[in-house]
Amino acid sequence: MSNQLNVIETRGNTSCFSEQNLERLMAIMQDRTAPEGSHLFWEGDSSDKLFYVKSGRIQLTKSTDEGKELILYMYQAGDIVGHADPFFSHKQSYTAEVMEESVVGVIDHKDLEVLICQHCDFAIDFMKWMGVHHRLTQTKFRDLMLYGKPGALCSTLIRLSNTYGEEHGDDILINKKITHTDLSNMIGSTRESVNRLLGDLRKKGAIEYENGLIVIKNLEMLQDVCHCEMCPKEICRI
Repeated sequence: MSNQLNVIETRGNTSCFSEQNLERLMAIMQDRTAPEGSHLFWEGDSSDKLFYVKSGRIQLTKSTDEGKELILYMYQAGDIVGHADPFFSHKQSYTAEVMEESVVGVIDHKDLEVLICQHCDFAIDFMKWMGVHHRLTQTKFRDLMLYGKPGALCSTLIRLSNTYGEEHGDDILINKKITHTDLSNMIGSTRESVNRLLGDLRKKGAIEYENGLIVIKNLEMLQDVCHCEMCPKEICRI
């Protein structure tokens, strides 16, 4: 088997914007550098901005009253971070943590509203982006709720492979360090349960580890467990 790595093509959630409309969006941004470990916003903050990720990685989390954290989204270059309905939400529902030093373009809602009013084709592209965001949320909750923790874990591994995967011969290497704690927070389970589920998948030959990274050996097996509906990769992502 060849050891040559080929990056799997991934597209940010702004792929629905035409080149011209993406340039229009870029023109109203104010760049900001966010160091690793900082936060773009906290749950409960005023929701008056969107953020376009130019480089780095951003993680959106939701906390419960008991202090448990659920990882909902992981954004990278080419993604817009923020509410899909920016004109109706006054407070942030999530916390956005900077996982790697990032450069983001800050988009004020007032400037965005002017852009939407001025260009009807931009408004259509923005509606497409909102639709992609809603479909991503719907499919994630479908996977988390319908097929138990094994289905949720397998779905998450597939989404990680679509977001960070590199082809390694017939296998897919998830080229990001994802801990068992991260996975447990992504599916709303305990670390011990994730350890057991990953062990079962490893025994069945579905996954393996290489230098601490997860390698998917049998994608079809994961798809069978989570009843994969073969969503496009802009939807089937973490």
